[in-house]
Formats: sequence, structure tokens, C-alpha cells
Amino acid sequence: MRFNYVKLANGGYEAMLALEKYLHDSGLEPNLIHLIKLRVSQINGCAYCIDLHWKDLRALGESEERLYMLDAWHESKLYSDRERAAFTWAEAVTNLQAGHVSDEVYAEVSSHFSEVEMANVTFVCAAINAWNRLAIPGRAEPGRYQSRLKK
Repeated sequence: MRFNYVKLANGGYEAMLALEKYLHDSGLEPNLIHLIKLRVSQINGCAYCIDLHWKDLRALGESEERLYMLDAWHESKLYSDRERAAFTWAEAVTNLQAGHVSDEVYAEVSSHFSEVEMANVTFVCAAINAWNRLAIPGRAEPGRYQSRLKK
């Protein structure tokens, strides 16, 4: 690693962990949270987080087929309408360089989630974008993570 943000900015790291605890207690499905995080990490090219969320999803019982098809989810029938809505939102929230998240995307996605769930899905996107922005410049090494999750 280039720098160890856990040691150098532990207060920030602890705040991020508190957000993670909140998200996993929010009522969103664990697999959905990790699928969103995996998709955003693919967009951002974060090898460490791709490795981590792939392994956590496998530990939660997710199939290899759904995992390796995620990058092309638009063309696959392997995902539910709710998952597809979450991926649409995650992509829109992550790819802000082209402009704001459109009202059309919001209308499409919000039909699959309550207002509270929409807020929580947005926080999932914000959290994984932040983790990616810590892991990439810090050069976190992929491949060493071992999941502690169980079905």
C-alpha cells in the first residue's frame, strides 16, 4: 500500500465503518448491497473492492453466473427488476461527470424502492464510491481478502 489510511486517519475510517453498520442494519437485502458495491467498483476500476465484494457475494450464496454477468447486466435476464433498478441508480449516481441524475432515472428507479430505501441505496453508492477512492490511490492489494460472511 502507498499509505495506510486506517492508521493515518482512523477517525475517518471509524466513521466509514459506522456508515457500513447502518447500511447493513437498514433492511436492504445483503446481496443487493454487495451487488451494488460490486457494480460500482467495476465502474471505478477498483480491483481491491471487486475482489472483496465478489468473495462476500459468493459467501452469501450468489452464483458465479450472476457475478460474472454483472458487468453486462443490461443484456442479462439474471437480475430482478429491483436489482436492475438498483444498478441503474448506482450507475447514475456514480457517473456524475455527464451531469445530474435525471428525473426520468429517478422516476424509473423509485417505483421499485420506498423513499427510505432510495435514501439507503444512495448511501450504499456514496459509501462504495468513497471506499473505492480510498483503495485506488492507496493501492490496496487485491487477492488477500478472505470473507467472513455466511449464508
